[in-house]
Amino acid sequence: MSSRSDEPGGVRRRDAEAVHPLVRQTAEWSWRLLLILAAVVAVAYLARRLSTVTIPISIALLGAALMAPLVNWMQRFGVPRAIGVLVALIGSLGILAGIMTFVVEQFVSGVPQLSDEFKTSVHQVQDWLINGPLHLSNDQIRNAGDTIVKTVESNKDALTSGALTTATVIGEFFTGAFLTLFILIFFLYGGDQIWEFCTRIVPTAHRARVRAAGRLGFGTLTGFVRATVLVAAVDAIGIGAGLAILNVPLALPLASLVFIGAFIPIVGSFIAGSVAVFIALMTKGLVTALIVLGITVAVMQLEGHVLQPLLMGRAVRIHPLAVVLAIAAGVVLAGLAGGLLAVPFVAVLNTAIRSLLADSPQELYQELHSGDPDKPMFSAEPDRPDPDRYKIPLPAAADERPAIPAPKPAGGTATPGTEGDTGA
Repeated sequence: MSSRSDEPGGVRRRDAEAVHPLVRQTAEWSWRLLLILAAVVAVAYLARRLSTVTIPISIALLGAALMAPLVNWMQRFGVPRAIGVLVALIGSLGILAGIMTFVVEQFVSGVPQLSDEFKTSVHQVQDWLINGPLHLSNDQIRNAGDTIVKTVESNKDALTSGALTTATVIGEFFTGAFLTLFILIFFLYGGDQIWEFCTRIVPTAHRARVRAAGRLGFGTLTGFVRATVLVAAVDAIGIGAGLAILNVPLALPLASLVFIGAFIPIVGSFIAGSVAVFIALMTKGLVTALIVLGITVAVMQLEGHVLQPLLMGRAVRIHPLAVVLAIAAGVVLAGLAGGLLAVPFVAVLNTAIRSLLADSPQELYQELHSGDPDKPMFSAEPDRPDPDRYKIPLPAAADERPAIPAPKPAGGTATPGTEGDTGA
């Protein structure tokens, strides 16, 4: 008769027990994580391959988050939802078209002046490098400066008319714009019904929780877009007014660049402000550039310490490290569009996952909306120093070590120190 350990099940059990538990657990976690990674990579690959569809859907979601409160407000006052959607779309497109037309006209008319002032600044820098304290070679500096000036002059027409004309006739732009508008109409008119239809594939036991997570995530997206638009408008008005007062060329296009850059937290505002400071340096000199830098820093401080804590809810403000990593990953995967969409995607995902993991979505809703708005959910705070963090406990001294009891005799019950009594 074979023993229990010789059966196939016993052999498998004995082989599994022969592997160290740490190795076995690591292998189990590894193949699960590899499957999750493969799924994420597959989704990212499909999203990138279908960027003509995914980017319009993402932009339409941002537009729906911005205009849905207005449509809901009109519907509460008795306006049919279809008319509310039409009014919101026509008003938004009219404002956007007017602003873009004005900005493009200012850009086209300001680039020639900018190129002339840029050439003057290049010649001044050449004279300083040659005749100043550095006394560099005349031929090298002249050749480098002439190359820069010729590059600006040769590309001036492309910057003003050719590039803009080419950008507006690309078929993908019109296709994406039309698709975005088409999706946006249906998101505004029946977004809740679309979400309920998409979640029918979820098992019935978890369907209500998934739908609640989606609604909370869209609420986070609404707060993010609304606050970002207001913050970007304040940044653009503040920096644009400073540039206009200092008579810096292309003040309005630079303000528009600041407005667009504010949609990329941390990184976008820094890049847009750097461009404004550089143009002020090349056209108006060092003093004006320092003043522009001071205005930019002041506006950024106002944004970080006043506007964002006041306008953004607790669910929107995520850790700065997550913001930077999300932007970097978005730029690598999808370029500029990925950088713009990375932070709202992470904010929505953060709220949705917290809702799915919470014991009750209602408790999470109360936590997000009734908590202190001045305290972010995840704040970047410095570690507190601990002087004993890296200390290794030393072994006890010889006289302080506990005494080891002597073993009991094998044949008796006598304890140490009583051997003499047993022999009597």
